[in-house]
Amino acid sequence: MIDIFDRLRHKRFHRYHDIIECLTGALEAKDTYTSGHSDRVAHMAYDIGKKYGLSKKELEDLHLAGHLHDIGKIGIPDNILNKPSKLQPHEYNIVKNHSRMGYDILMKSKNLKDIAIIVLYHHERWDGKGYPEGLKEKEIPLASRIIAISDSIDAMISERPYKKSLSWDECKKEVESNKGIQFDPCLVNIVESLWNKWAKNL
Repeated sequence: MIDIFDRLRHKRFHRYHDIIECLTGALEAKDTYTSGHSDRVAHMAYDIGKKYGLSKKELEDLHLAGHLHDIGKIGIPDNILNKPSKLQPHEYNIVKNHSRMGYDILMKSKNLKDIAIIVLYHHERWDGKGYPEGLKEKEIPLASRIIAISDSIDAMISERPYKKSLSWDECKKEVESNKGIQFDPCLVNIVESLWNKWAKNL
């Protein structure tokens, strides 16, 4: 009986995963600068969560949230989302709405509510200077903290029209300099053991 339930749960997870990949594919068709970004964030987040010791269910939710963390950008106007130069303050404020938009989209499914919470808070900072609510330290859900550091790392190593990519060494220094400021110190410690793996495989 347990085997049957496990198989059904596994099948259901993969069905959700297929739907999520379609959604992120739709986003990447709209946002030309983030192709592959959600994939990489999902993989990094999973690696961090596994090192942290999260349960199988928590790792599944974290991985799905990594794929979906930017889904709210579907609601951002194309001229802002794909702007080839640095955003103006008022444009950046519009982009910041994407975490709330993503939350609203995912809350339409009763099965994605846990993931919606992770997405809502993935731009909060350890020092309380993030958005949308300015949560700090452990007020921020752990999974959101994991997505935040994964998202930032991929943004740093990715080239954009308005910025050059950082090398892995430069990225490592930037993350370490923000330990206890932007990022959860415990997660920075975990990331230190993953740099070599990511540099080879991402």
